[in-house]
Amino acid sequence: MIYKYNGVGEKCPVPLVQLRLLLKKMQTGDQCIISIDDSGSVKDIPQLLIKLGYVFQKKAVGTKVIEISINACSTCEARLK
Repeated sequence: MIYKYNGVGEKCPVPLVQLRLLLKKMQTGDQCIISIDDSGSVKDIPQLLIKLGYVFQKKAVGTKVIEISINACSTCEARLK
């Protein structure tokens, strides 16, 4: 399943909280694509994903918008439960 979240215009910690809720729903093989533009979220979300062991890619899709694509894996699921 592919989960999408558009957090453009939302300030930290809202995108971070929403992402954590999506990560809890994800199962192995699922993907989550989030779009954010808040500088705090751009810094904090990748740090959280690294800490939890998620595989992700980050790319700029606009002047200030960053898109993060996250893949769920069996080792990262256990860290959120």
